[in-house]
Amino acid sequence: MWHAAGCVFLKTFSPRFRSIMPKFILALDQGTTSSRALIFDRAGAICGQGQQEFEQIFPAPGHVEHDPEAIWNSQLACARAALSAGNAGPAEIAAIGVTNQRETTILWERDSGRPVANAIVWQSRLTTAICDRLKAAGLEETFRHKTGLFLDPYFSGTKIKHLLDTIPALRGRAERGEILFGTVDSFLIWRLTGGQVHATDPGNASRTLLFNIHTRQWDDELLGLLGVPRAMLPEVCPSSGVLGATDPALFGTEIPIAGVAGDQQAATFGQACFEPGAAKNTYGTGCFLLMNTGPTPVASQHGLLTTIGWDVGGEVVYCLEGAVFIAGAVVQWLRDGLGIISAASEVESLARQEADAGGVYFVPAFVGLGAPYWDPLARGAIFGLTRGTTRAHLARAAIQSMAFQTRDVLEAMQRDAAMPLKQLKVDGGAAGNDLLMQFQADLLGVKVRRPAVAETTALGAAYLAGLAVGFWSDISEIADQWALDREFCPAVDARTTDTLYTHWLKAVERTRGWTDA
Repeated sequence: MWHAAGCVFLKTFSPRFRSIMPKFILALDQGTTSSRALIFDRAGAICGQGQQEFEQIFPAPGHVEHDPEAIWNSQLACARAALSAGNAGPAEIAAIGVTNQRETTILWERDSGRPVANAIVWQSRLTTAICDRLKAAGLEETFRHKTGLFLDPYFSGTKIKHLLDTIPALRGRAERGEILFGTVDSFLIWRLTGGQVHATDPGNASRTLLFNIHTRQWDDELLGLLGVPRAMLPEVCPSSGVLGATDPALFGTEIPIAGVAGDQQAATFGQACFEPGAAKNTYGTGCFLLMNTGPTPVASQHGLLTTIGWDVGGEVVYCLEGAVFIAGAVVQWLRDGLGIISAASEVESLARQEADAGGVYFVPAFVGLGAPYWDPLARGAIFGLTRGTTRAHLARAAIQSMAFQTRDVLEAMQRDAAMPLKQLKVDGGAAGNDLLMQFQADLLGVKVRRPAVAETTALGAAYLAGLAVGFWSDISEIADQWALDREFCPAVDARTTDTLYTHWLKAVERTRGWTDA
């Protein structure tokens, strides 16, 4: 073993030391509504996978929680299912890559590994009051300058503070080093290694309000302002590099863990957005547009986040990001809340029953608005309803809301980066909706390109892990593997789409500041 930047790297996990030549990379993709695991071969093709949904907990309006044990159990079950589906023995796995829902906050006991509370999910508005107090104290610019983030309940730091402030005796235990903090990647790595490794990568760390993206270190001033003991924090390791191995009891042998990235950074890497100006949009539970801005952070003046993308081979890449809180989740709401569809896959065929949205605009601000508005007090609304409004109009308006929110973000991004977008790569579950993709191309006026391998989040984690162990040689080999499934070209004149967008902005404005707290 040897150490670098506080992280443990195990040289013995080079493939040449293994008796069976590894054929695959296992990617663990822990998402907001489900856990997934996928096995990839050297061509980047999927050879086996497993998926399992888990319970969403809503203690109060705007509050969202997960059971950490449900996260762990579902993720482990998916990993085993993927191995089985791919007919892959553990010894054939060169490495594991981990990608995760970001900002979701878990605290657990160092000795037992037991969580001390439910995870507070990134969507939760629970800490709005804490953020408001910090803003009132004039501290937003301090956090903004050091972290590239806004003071918003979205991020992990205020969630940690809430738990330490509200669970009796927890702060004292945390100060004594008995309680650990992690985003979901850290929690999974801790469990996978049998409590031997407490680590994260710079991309996940940069989403906590505690990490200085310029020095790339946990920041003492920010820790003090939020009252977070340093002893709780994971080591920050490169996104690509062997940092430990799985407990042999889990899979029957040790498997190196060699890649870590938050879901949006992983998707950007998996989409081969390696050059400054390259951008992708992920249509998942939320909607996340990231643009590679190169080795230097670009400060946003238009409501976007400056974040670390990844650290590979000591080279750190920064991104501009626009985070939309509710995208694909609006389809889940049509299914579970309104009951107008029985499965998410039905939404496109229902929407196609009408030629347009019939003047209906759906602003899905169920947990507030993210970029570029950052309004935790906004709430969802549907405008333009008439006696002639049908289920299909609502479905079409829901689909279009994802594209409208993407344009909100992209317009801000192009002003910040001063880089006109030539094309947009897309991924995530809703990217399979052709109606949405065509409307997105029309609304943006650029080509929208969907890759042949849609699972770019898991693929990005696999690439990061594979680079670390020599499964792939370099990023140029990875870039060559990107292949097009379908390209959507603008087919509607800009005057028409600009009119639609103007009405969208009017609808958004009427949802803002809706609640008092």
